[in-house]
Formats: sequence, C-alpha cells, structure tokens
Amino acid sequence: MSVDVLLGLQWGDEGKGKIVDYLAPKYNVIARFQGGPNAGHTLEFDQTKHVLHQIPSGVFRPDAKNVIGNGVVLDPVILQKEIVELQNKGVDPTRNLYVSKKAQLILPTHRLLDAAYEQAKGDKKIGSTLKGIGPTYQDKIGRLGMRVGDVLRNDFAELYQVRVDEHKKKLASYNYSYDLAPLEQDFRQAVGFLKTLKLIDSEIYLHDQLDQQIPILAEGAQGALLDIDFGSYPFVTSSTTTAAGACTGLGIAPRHIGEVFGIFKAYCTRVGSGPFPTELHDSLGEELRKKGSEFGATTGRPRRCGWLDLPALNYAVKLNGVTQLFMMKADVLNGMDEIKVCTHYQLSDGSEIDYIPYDLREEEVKPIYRTMECWDFDLNAADNISDLPASFHRYIEFIESFVKVPINLVSLGPKRNQTLLRQGSLLADA
Repeated sequence: MSVDVLLGLQWGDEGKGKIVDYLAPKYNVIARFQGGPNAGHTLEFDQTKHVLHQIPSGVFRPDAKNVIGNGVVLDPVILQKEIVELQNKGVDPTRNLYVSKKAQLILPTHRLLDAAYEQAKGDKKIGSTLKGIGPTYQDKIGRLGMRVGDVLRNDFAELYQVRVDEHKKKLASYNYSYDLAPLEQDFRQAVGFLKTLKLIDSEIYLHDQLDQQIPILAEGAQGALLDIDFGSYPFVTSSTTTAAGACTGLGIAPRHIGEVFGIFKAYCTRVGSGPFPTELHDSLGEELRKKGSEFGATTGRPRRCGWLDLPALNYAVKLNGVTQLFMMKADVLNGMDEIKVCTHYQLSDGSEIDYIPYDLREEEVKPIYRTMECWDFDLNAADNISDLPASFHRYIEFIESFVKVPINLVSLGPKRNQTLLRQGSLLADA
C-alpha cells in the first residue's frame, strides 16, 4: 500500500480542500504534512461553506481518520476555535483527529515577532498572514522550538517562559509595542484543550496503517510555487510545499509514495507580494476576481488574478513528479470573449524561455500568450465531461500537450457534485 499525495501547483488557493473531501471515500487516513493556520481550505456542500485552517479536509467524512503531521506548525488557539466552530455545525472532528507530538507549537510571541518583522520591512513586505508561521519555523530549524508533545511535560510552563523571554528580547530590538497578557490567557486555555485531544507519535501510527494496507492521502497546504527552496523566493512560505515535503512532514519514505495529484486553477491567482508574470491589472483581472470569489479564506484579502502560466505549471509538475492533474474553477472562464495562456517568457534581451528564471524580481519577463477560443455553456446541465463543448476540450488538450500529464478531473464549481472525471480516469471509483 502506498501514500498518495495531493498538492497545489500554483501560489496556493487552488481548491485542495474540495478535492480532498471528494477523494476522501477512497482513503481511510487523511494526513496534513506542512504549513499552519496561514492556509485555508474551503469546502462547500449541503448549502454550507466550511473553511479549515489546520484540520485535514477529510474531517467531513465520518469514516476518515485525520492526522496533523509533524511537519505542521500548530496554533492551539486557532485549532480550538476551528474545532468549536465545526461542533457548532454538527461536526465533531475530535472523534477522528490525531495530532503529532512532533508538530511545532506556535506561541503567542511568534505571532508578535511575525508582525514586528513584517513591519520592519516597510514597503518590502512579503505579505505575511501574521500567523507566526515564519518565526515558528525559525525556532524549529534553530532547534529552539516547542513541540505539541511538550504540553504533556511537567516543566512545560518553564520551557515556555524561556522561549518567551528570548522572544521579548527580539521584540525590544525592533521597538515593537504589544500587549502579551490577553494572548497568553487564550494560549494557556487552548493548551489545556489541546491536551484532551489524541496526541500521538504520528510517524509510527502512519506506518502501522501502511502495514495494515490502509490507504493514506497526504494533504499539502500552500502551493508548490511558494516552496521555501523552489518558490519565488523570498516571497514564499517557510516550509517544503512540494511532494518531497510529504516524506519529511509525515515520516514516510519516498518508496511509499504512489500517485501525486496536482491541482491547478484554469487561470492563476496569488495573495500577497511577489512576482506574478501573467497578472492582469485591468477589468479582466477584476472580472476573474469577482466571478471566482477570489478572496483569501484565511485573511479575506483580495487575490491577484491573471491568465494561466504554463512555464510555471510545467515547472511545478516536474518538481513534484505529478501523475494526474486536476483543473479547478473552469467555470470562472465560462462565457469570456477569449482566453489567453502564457507559453513562454520574453527576457529583457529579447530571448524567449519556457521555464522560470532564477529570480523573477531581477529578471524582467514579458509573458508570451497563445489566444484560445472560450466556451459558453449551462454549467448546471453538465453532468458528464462529454457534455462540455469542443473549445473546452481543446483548452484541456493544449495544457496536457505542454506539461505531458493527463488532466483527469475538472471542477465546475465549489460543490461536490460539480466535479467531472475524464474518461479512463483512475478516480472512477471515488
């Protein structure tokens, strides 16, 4: 039995939550392998919209076990709020939720440091969500962090105070003003709640599941183009968002990885700062934003919108060894006059390339587009992929010819039943 991996191939917000929920009946275990509450997965069914930040997206499937892996950075306060909100909607995630003892804890002072660092950057901000993600990963790599398992130690309060005192020194060096007391009150209460959950050695648990031939789906958070090594550095997140991160973020050996499902939008979006070659600054960009409801699930910030970038998509496909592609939000392009797809970049010296250069900040690139015929059909009447017009199929086939990976699933909206499979898809029994 192998571990299948599902991840986004752009700058995040590709629709991973919906697809994890859609695929969940095929898997007994859904495991989140990186990131923290800076990510938001939106799912919509039964006329209700749900936004998850740290809990794996299989939580709405009663038979699925949901694991928060060791690669995650966890905010106990946000986790408790998320659980309570779900319980108020009739969903009790605590029944099948397991949290790795090796996951790093986001402390209140991590969030303060995040804000202080971002403020100090002035007009060079990277667009942090200010959830404390970066400072927490800094402490982890510096071997100074606190982990979920530490809440079970008798000296937890002492360990916590040592870290806070160090953080206060850094905050003072930035002349950052803050009120820590209310944040600490919430944190202490949430830590008490965290101790009531199933805290486990997640890598041992997952290997036990593999030994029993139980199917596992590894769920990523942010997109591949925000990877700490391979993303648009420094406008990236602080963790490994590629398929390789599933190995380190869950304790799974590479030989256990099976399918790699890559999710991308039929166009592109990005939240926060950073290069975005195909961004549209005109009415078309605003049209995409409105039709696609492109506002951050975590921050509510309006997303930047643009045409599909095939050099970037192809780069992400190769990095992750993607075996199947899922195209999301194809409905947003429905009824437009025309569609453009970026196939190459033109550099400042006039040369053309079909890959992402080392530094998009320093190297000015001009996207070279292929214009394609759009489609216009009744979205509610499309029950089968064959119902879609020829122009839609040509768009899919053009993308496939560029990235050399099949698009086996197409999403035409946020609901579960707005999901169509291509003929021959390996997901036919989902």
